[in-house]
Amino acid sequence: MIVKAFTLSLRQLNDARTFRLVAAVAALSLLVFVLLGAGLWVLLDEWLLPRWFPEAEGFSALVAVGLTILLGWFLFRAVAMAVMGLFTDGIVESVEEDHYPAAAARATPVSFARGVRMALRSARRAIGWNLVAAPFYLLLLITGVGTLALVLIVNMLVLGRDLEAMVLARHPGMTPLSARDRNLLGLAAAALFVIPVVNLLAPVLGAAMAVHMLHGRDQKLPHQ
Repeated sequence: MIVKAFTLSLRQLNDARTFRLVAAVAALSLLVFVLLGAGLWVLLDEWLLPRWFPEAEGFSALVAVGLTILLGWFLFRAVAMAVMGLFTDGIVESVEEDHYPAAAARATPVSFARGVRMALRSARRAIGWNLVAAPFYLLLLITGVGTLALVLIVNMLVLGRDLEAMVLARHPGMTPLSARDRNLLGLAAAALFVIPVVNLLAPVLGAAMAVHMLHGRDQKLPHQ
């Protein structure tokens, strides 16, 4: 099911409405890190380096870029999922209308306020669990692949639940995915997030896969 759901989600990118949502989520997520980088540069240039490391004062921009890249690797999943929470209803609705019109017709729209609350909860969980796992990420660096494996496991658990929740929010009383299917969904999304450039598409592709996996249990997944 996960392979078919992923294939259908890729095809969904051909839909103009979905593609606009992908662009909006990607642009806002990147904007967050541009603003973060600018804030770090001002902080380093105006306060931290002149006071504590005057010999490095001329390198504030370089240090800010390095810190932003590091924070981007650690926080991008949380930020992108939080941003997508603002567009949850539109993303899920577009997939349902294209492939599951009966489900779309009986769905309960998710308000903007509820989307914001879901976004904040998602960001809190993602940051919290990754902070807990951070020491183990560092310890496993010596293994070569251990850190990546743990990143995938931690984010599999977080993303699977959050992506499923986006669909269930529109369908109160709907039976959740089995633990196996939820973890497959989360693992597929977590894998997309570790691939540069592809990670910009990952939030929307993940949400689309969740739609197909939840609605596709009761009927054959559509062929197109």
